[in-house]
Amino acid sequence: MSDLLLSFFLGLVQGLTEFLPISSSAHLLLPSLIFGSNDLGLPFDIAVHAGTLVAVIYFFRKELILMTKSIFTNDDRLIEHRKLSTYLIIATIPVIFAGLIFSNIIQQRIFSISSIAISNLFFAVILLFAFLTRKSNKNLFQLTLYGALFIGIVQCFALIPGASRSGTAITAALLIGMNLKDSSKFSFMLGIPTILGALVLLIIEIQTLDITYNSMNLFIGFFVSMIFAFFTIKLFLDFVEKIGMIPFVTYRIFLAALLFLLI
Repeated sequence: MSDLLLSFFLGLVQGLTEFLPISSSAHLLLPSLIFGSNDLGLPFDIAVHAGTLVAVIYFFRKELILMTKSIFTNDDRLIEHRKLSTYLIIATIPVIFAGLIFSNIIQQRIFSISSIAISNLFFAVILLFAFLTRKSNKNLFQLTLYGALFIGIVQCFALIPGASRSGTAITAALLIGMNLKDSSKFSFMLGIPTILGALVLLIIEIQTLDITYNSMNLFIGFFVSMIFAFFTIKLFLDFVEKIGMIPFVTYRIFLAALLFLLI
């Protein structure tokens, strides 16, 4: 597979899997396992993360503008948005601390393909449990401080390759009684500070390395991940209440089986 085609494929994978509860790390293994493709390097990782970040910011631009206004003004009409912005910050704090504490382990990349497959399967089953046993139907603005903190703590498990960042956040939100659509919305908005943090760490890391890169690969990866991430968010939120989580759990089971077969 040529690097240009690989750039398109990996941008597509990043755009689709960053926000779907199906584990991006498990999917990013497939090109090397199936095609024996090259690693496009840290600059490419930065490009595709930037693409998904731009997509989610643009999609939630109206909500983000209201939340920003709520922080810098005393408008009583924006109280709910002020609470939501506070809860997003609170839910982000645990993964920051976890990332700092376990940074050395994460950088060593000690996880194997089989462990990623097992992790993918394990967290898919937990997501299924949360979906099938959900009892309440709270909306986004009924989230509490403790609920936001719980979601943030559970999202820390996404540092384990195969767990899925959006999957863990949606699971936690369902467990505290949020409806499926708003669980997904909070997960996606929570992705903004999380992806931004990951992006900053990647940029810091690249400063210590002498790396060459192909600008065309970065261009393709950025725009493909951005476009597919935007439409993934839109379609997912439009249809998630109709399709539920079972199709994604089923897909993850087959994906785990495929990874085991390809080892």
